[in-house]
Amino acid sequence: MRGLVNKLVSRSLSVSGKWQKQQLRRLNIHEYQGAELMGKYGVNVPKGVAVSSLDEVKSAIQQVFPNETELVVKSQILAGGRGLGTFKSGLKGGVHIVNRGQVPDIAGKMLGQVLVTKQTGPQGKVVSKVYLCEKLSLVNEMYFSIILDRKSAGPLIIACKKGGTSIEDLAEKFPDMIIKVPIDVFAGITDEDAAKVVDGLAPKAADRKDSIEQVKKLYELFRKTDCTMLEINPLAETSTNQLVAADAKLNFDDNAAFRQKDIFALRDPTQEDPREVAAAKVDLNYIGLDGEIGCMVNGAGLAMATMDIIKLHGGTPANFLDVGGNASEHQVVEAFKILTSDDKVKAILVNIFGGIMKCDVIASGIVNAAKEVSLKVPVVVRLEGTNVEQGKRILKESGMKLITADDLDDAAEKAVKALAN
Repeated sequence: MRGLVNKLVSRSLSVSGKWQKQQLRRLNIHEYQGAELMGKYGVNVPKGVAVSSLDEVKSAIQQVFPNETELVVKSQILAGGRGLGTFKSGLKGGVHIVNRGQVPDIAGKMLGQVLVTKQTGPQGKVVSKVYLCEKLSLVNEMYFSIILDRKSAGPLIIACKKGGTSIEDLAEKFPDMIIKVPIDVFAGITDEDAAKVVDGLAPKAADRKDSIEQVKKLYELFRKTDCTMLEINPLAETSTNQLVAADAKLNFDDNAAFRQKDIFALRDPTQEDPREVAAAKVDLNYIGLDGEIGCMVNGAGLAMATMDIIKLHGGTPANFLDVGGNASEHQVVEAFKILTSDDKVKAILVNIFGGIMKCDVIASGIVNAAKEVSLKVPVVVRLEGTNVEQGKRILKESGMKLITADDLDDAAEKAVKALAN
């Protein structure tokens, strides 16, 4: 995520002087996939093709761009800041404009290499595809996005007549240039709404009526595909007086996967946290963080409270993991595998309040997980609720070295102390 939208749809947690990324549950697709989707909705996009090998690169140059003298070569990873990124191989920049003869060389230096940007973290992401695009002659660059706005309880269009650079910097230096147009989710976008956006963008030569239609098409894409964010930076004006989405980022609501099957088929698990991918396969709600205490809890509210109390005692949670109310013993075992696969986890806190979720099921899962996974970190367990006595007996008879806790506060305190020891 980039720019102003990054601030609106994600946040970081500062705990004991350490910053932690807090991720959101949404589908993120590659730039080339977003361009194809926008094209289907009538949005103007540059001619381009995604390739994954040198043979495909050479074929695309001949077949797709027979008359182009220059092309844009864009590395495809699910992170922003590619242009200013650096490959671990030493190559600077994940986006290059080169002569057609240089395309195979630069693409070859990107494919299969790890690109590090300000959003990937130091580990970076592997570039499996590059996006070859025609080089447009741009006369003006603007910013355009649609997000879901809590204040107006609906979609909000954010636009600026300057673009192609950090929207945060623009918002700070030229706040009067930022326009916001809330859209009535029931009425949909009107000509008046779209006109306000176009007037705020202030295109220099593009036809006003055509520009209004482009804004309306972008909103229809946002609405019909269950987007949570659509960001175009830059929304460019070409020498042929067209508005073109020169670069775009789209996110989609995971809750809409059942009715957006074609879009969710675009998911690239190789670009996602492998722990989250593994959790999704067994219907666990997992979000990786950057702390050292792994958490396994039932219920989202209790999970958040557990994380908060860990932080209150000076620790940092390594994850959000909600096993839900109907987790099976198998799911508990898989949850432990995911927790122990994280090298940063130095202690594990299990906090179960048994209602629908029975404590004996959790206990059996912990014991079986210990048999399959070599537990090398201390495990603090707090059980309460349905079948709690059976659960405690299972744990006691297992012979495992566990740290038991009477309540949540006691459990968090013991987890932090175990971490220190």
